[in-house]
Amino acid sequence: MKKLPVFTLALSFISLMGFWIIMSGYLDFIHITMGIVTVSGVMFVNHKLKQHLFHEDDLADLSRFRFGSVILYPFWLLGQIIVAGFHVVGLIIKPSMPIHTTLITFRADLPSSHARVILGTSITLTPGTLTVDLEDDRFTVHALDDKSHEGITSDNMPRKVLSLFEAEERQVIHDLKIINLTQKQAEV
Repeated sequence: MKKLPVFTLALSFISLMGFWIIMSGYLDFIHITMGIVTVSGVMFVNHKLKQHLFHEDDLADLSRFRFGSVILYPFWLLGQIIVAGFHVVGLIIKPSMPIHTTLITFRADLPSSHARVILGTSITLTPGTLTVDLEDDRFTVHALDDKSHEGITSDNMPRKVLSLFEAEERQVIHDLKIINLTQKQAEV
């Protein structure tokens, strides 16, 4: 088992403890003690997890991140989350509630398991869409309506995820199938 430098451990502990204090809002003995126990537990579990490779490409992939894209991606994703949030609010407050749920399946040609997990998580974080299943490169996504899945089916979000790893612009999504669940429910 490799040893982490004392500076790294201290910085992690101080950062997590600072977050604990901010989130708890208390500086009394009990809250500080619970924070120390919790932070120590999190650091122990996290250290144990770092010892395992869950996928073959775990380490190689992290070195392939493109720095500029990694810095910009969270801001782009936050913008998408805000826009989608307003869209979902609009769907909800309309008296007719024009929700036409769909299930989308597609294959994503992404370079690694990290890229696929980032895409799946980004889809789930965006209001109106939910990654239901991810197996190898096949995604199953639930969407509230056609506009909700537009960023996925137009290949916009998958290309943004690809840009985190590669400078090359290419189509990411293929074998796209869209199943209208609202229509199927009406038929039953």
